[in-house]
Amino acid sequence: MQSLAQRGAQLAGRATLVDCGPLPARHGKREPFRDVITDIENALDLHHHKPGTLPAHAPYLHQRTAGRIGSLTRLIRQAAINAIHDGTERITKTTLDAVKLDHIAEQHNRPTRNR
Repeated sequence: MQSLAQRGAQLAGRATLVDCGPLPARHGKREPFRDVITDIENALDLHHHKPGTLPAHAPYLHQRTAGRIGSLTRLIRQAAINAIHDGTERITKTTLDAVKLDHIAEQHNRPTRNR
């Protein structure tokens, strides 16, 4: 039987660390961050969620997650889980705001204007 350290080393040897910086909100005339949000929203299976809600909050989500896709997906996933548990089956800015994020995103300046 392998020790935990041996298993960890074996798994680490199979992975490549990919350092991804923040995704820009805009790139020329394109809005890649909003496009990612739209794709994530399209994959949601929440019965009362209104399509277009999350892309409408793209500036807030970019600020909140520091443009990091990992933080964004964790935020939306947790908000969706909360929406299922509380029975609302929809994600709103209020439910997004209630989700605690990873350290990097939480250390980033959160928006202070009208939420």
